[in-house]
Order: sequence, then structure tokens, then C-alpha cells
Amino acid sequence: MNIRLPSIPVLVLAAATAFMQGAHAQDGEREKVEVLYQTTINLIQLLVEQGVIKQEAADAMIRKAEQQALAARPQEPARAAPPPAGGRQGDEVRVTYVPEHIKKEIRDQLREEVVGQAKQERWGDVNAVPEWASRFTLQGDIRLREQADFYSRGNAPAANFQAIGQNINNTTEDTYHRERIRLRLGINAHIADGVDLGVRIATGNITSQPSTGELMGGPVSIGSPVSTLQTLGTFNSKFGFVLDQAYLRLTPFDWLTVSGGRFPNPFFVGTVGSIHTGPLRRVGYTVPDAGVVHTDLLWDVDLNFEGLAVNIHPWLEDDRKTFKPFLNAGIFPLQQVNRSETVKARDKWFFGAQAGVEWSPEHTHTQFRLGAAYYDYRNISGVRNPNFGDTLYNQTSTLFRQKGNSLFNIDNDGDPTTNLWALAADYRIANVTLVADYSKFAPIHVIGTVDYARNVGYDQGRIFARSGQRIRPETDAYQFRLTVGYPVIRERHQWQVFGFYRRSERDSMLDAFTDSNYLLGGTNHKGFTLHALYGVAHNTWLGLRYNSYDQISGLPLSIDSVNLDLNARF
Repeated sequence: MNIRLPSIPVLVLAAATAFMQGAHAQDGEREKVEVLYQTTINLIQLLVEQGVIKQEAADAMIRKAEQQALAARPQEPARAAPPPAGGRQGDEVRVTYVPEHIKKEIRDQLREEVVGQAKQERWGDVNAVPEWASRFTLQGDIRLREQADFYSRGNAPAANFQAIGQNINNTTEDTYHRERIRLRLGINAHIADGVDLGVRIATGNITSQPSTGELMGGPVSIGSPVSTLQTLGTFNSKFGFVLDQAYLRLTPFDWLTVSGGRFPNPFFVGTVGSIHTGPLRRVGYTVPDAGVVHTDLLWDVDLNFEGLAVNIHPWLEDDRKTFKPFLNAGIFPLQQVNRSETVKARDKWFFGAQAGVEWSPEHTHTQFRLGAAYYDYRNISGVRNPNFGDTLYNQTSTLFRQKGNSLFNIDNDGDPTTNLWALAADYRIANVTLVADYSKFAPIHVIGTVDYARNVGYDQGRIFARSGQRIRPETDAYQFRLTVGYPVIRERHQWQVFGFYRRSERDSMLDAFTDSNYLLGGTNHKGFTLHALYGVAHNTWLGLRYNSYDQISGLPLSIDSVNLDLNARF
């Protein structure tokens, strides 16, 4: 509720001054002054009844105004005796003239206050909602997908992949149809200026993964961090919901944002800020726009981060600036370990920092954004149990992984059927991302994206000491993407087409957080994607995607997939 309260004392002061000068007023003028005074008092009482101010504050306001009015009263020559109450001395009344334009100004200001409050608070509107309800924003989206996966006849059997720790259970049988659904519902709450709260729930399964480590002596129940898809065909059993986001976001200054909890990706991942709500602009934003132009080389677009992040973006909203720098950084816990005499593993952490600039050359219809990042994973590699039957380092195995990264068995019980796989390499990733947006044909844009990453923490000597394996380094990844069309699909007949080629070598990045669509997730793949989007109604669009990817090294594996999506958001 935004009432311009500073103007109320002015009205009180004016009315009180006029009232106290009523001792010198004609009867008609005095009556008008008294009406103005009583109207002002009634207005203050109305504000008290509406809960805008407290009674104590109203009383203090009136007392202060009357004291100021008394102090401002013109000094008169001393008289033998003060006039009696009411301003009369005998039958004579003396008047100090109040100009008509001042009275009109007071009436207009009073009317503006009352009418403004009535409109804002919707007086007399039976459908009016409480003021606190306006602080909440509801957002959501739904996607219906028909998916088909086609496997090359030259693929190695799934059992061969599983024998070396790779998570894949089918390599030969085509899946002609798989129906899937994703539903996300988010609520943003504006608590106060510079303080926002975000919550989002989503479809998704929580599954037990006993092969990826143990906490407190039992199997770990964990959901996929990179997918919220629910597969249909479970004999009509009910869907489950998970808490996908829960965060508090502070914006003490326009150029500074601090997020804590579980929140959207805080790093620039290929979006051009002026086109749409991008990573640096989405304070309180929970549901991404359709067709958002991004690069997903390192991160799945559905991935959320847990921990603390800081975004510094001076001059981002200043259109006069040609260069707009930004800095993103964060610290994120990946796996907490309760250490004891029987548990020697350490907590797993992830640190990230990214600096960049947005450049908009004049008269070129082109905007560039360049970001350079460094991501450091701590205690992410495995440690072999030293003695037969030990479980001291079981929790050095990661809680979640897809497939692709180099692995070794840290178990030491002599049973090959109970191998416990852990990462063989360290991961410290250097990443450079460049986006160029050409908008001369707006609303049609031509957007090019180049993304490159390298695991600079790969050390063959450490890997050999850790695992006893000599693993040839495969540490580079890159992606080239071209997009043509509307940068965001919002209305009917809007469209977008894009294609890209990507190559992600085995240990170029952590396979747990990469996109789950390419070779069904992970690293160690190369290939291309073609994708088309078309708006069929307001905030409703169709998408058709074709993926074709092959494994780069190791056992032969090739998978083509087709996705047909119907999406809607609000």
C-alpha cells in the first residue's frame, strides 16, 4: 500500500493554521475553515481505520501540526486582554483573508489523496484482494513429449558398458515411442524492497542408487539433478512432486544480487541479455522463456544450483553504455559427509567464478556477450579402500553420475559383482563462451554461439597413482550453434530454428550435470542437433528436435533420437 503520507501533515498544518486564525474570520469564511479542518481530521481517522497508520501516530501528527500552526501565527500587538474562546470580543469578529487559490490547492490535494487511496485499495470493489496477495507472482509451464530412440546395430551390448561402470541399460533395442510429461509450478514472493523469495515444485522421481555410494550405512535416495521428466505408463499410478527450487534473493543495490538456497543457474550460459530475461536479469524468475537462446555445453538447462551465488552487473540496465561488465561467482556444496573413525571421505564442493562483458557497438545492429569462467571441483575423485573389506572411502564415490567420465573401482572386497565406481580424474574446468546477436531484421534475429571448455585439472600421474590405470587425456569440449528466428516464442506464428555441432570428450567436464539428451546424457560424444519451434497460440508452442550422436572413444555406441514437444506456460 503506497500512500503519500508526507503530504498529510501539510494538510493538517494548513487546516490548523487556518483554524487558529479563525478568531479573525468572518462567519462564512470561518465555516469553510472549520469544514476543511474537520475534513482533514476525518481523513486521518480514516487512515487509522484502514490500518495505514496507528492511532498514536495520528494523534502525534495532529499535535505537531497544531504546534507548528501556533508558532507560524502572525504576531499581533499586545492587548489588554486576550479575546475569549471562539474568537469573539463583544459582537465584533475580525477576519484574516485566506486567498481562494490556496483554498483550492488544499481541496485539490486532499481530493487527490483520497481518490488515489480509493483506487489503490479498490474501495467498494467486492473482488478486491488483500495487499499482501499482490506481493506474490505465480508462474508455471507444462511439456508433453513423444520421444523415440534408435540404436545402431553396431553398438556394444549394455552389459559390456555396465562392466566398466557406465550407467546404460540398453544399447540395441529401439524405443519407438515413450510418452513423457514435465510440469513446473513456481511462486515468487516480493518480501520487501531488495528481498525476494522463490519456490518451485516440479514433476520428477526420487530413485535409490546404491551403486553410487552410501551414507549412514544405507543406499542413497536421490533424484536426477538434470531432468524433471515423468515417464507415462506406470499403470496409472500417481506422479510425485519434488522441491525443485527454494531460495532467498537479496538485491541491496541495482548492480548486486546475492542468492542463497537452491536457485537457477547463476552463470551466463550463452544468452544475450537485451533479448530476454537472461541469467543476469531474472531476479525472482523461475520458469524460462520458450526458445531462449543458450548454449548447454557444460550445464543442462534444467539444472539448479545449491549454495550461495553473487552476481555483480553494473550498468546492465543503462542503454547508454556500450560496454557492460559482469561478474558471477558462487560456492556450492555437492556432497556432505559425516566423518568418523569408519568414514574418512571428505565433503565435495564446487567453486565457480565467471567474468565477462556485454558489448553493443553503435550502428551495427549487433550485440556481443563474452564470458570466461573457471569451475573448480574439490574432493570429487575417488579414493581406493586400503585393506580388504574396508569401507573407509566408500563415500568418495559420487552420489549421481550419468556416463562418460573415467572410472575405477574403489571397493576392496574381492567381489566383482559389487564394484563401487568412482571418478578417476580431477576436474577444474576453464570455459569461454561467446554470443553474437544480429538484429537488423528484427523481430527476426540471427544468433551465433561458440562455447569451449577444457579440464585443466587433468593429471595422468595422479590418475595412475589413484587408480593404477594409464588413461589417455581426453579433456576438450566445444559447441558451435546458429539460431534464426524469434529469440523468444510468445505468440502464434512466431518461429525459431537452430542447429549445432558439439564434441564433448570423456573427461572434459563432470558428466553428472551435462544435458541428458545427447547420447542419452553424459560426456564422450560427438554429433549434431536440429531443432524447430513454432508458436500455435499465446505462450503455446510446438517443438521438433532431432539428435544424432556417437561415442568418441571406448566401446562403440551410436544413438539417434527424435523429440516432439507441446509446451505451454503462464
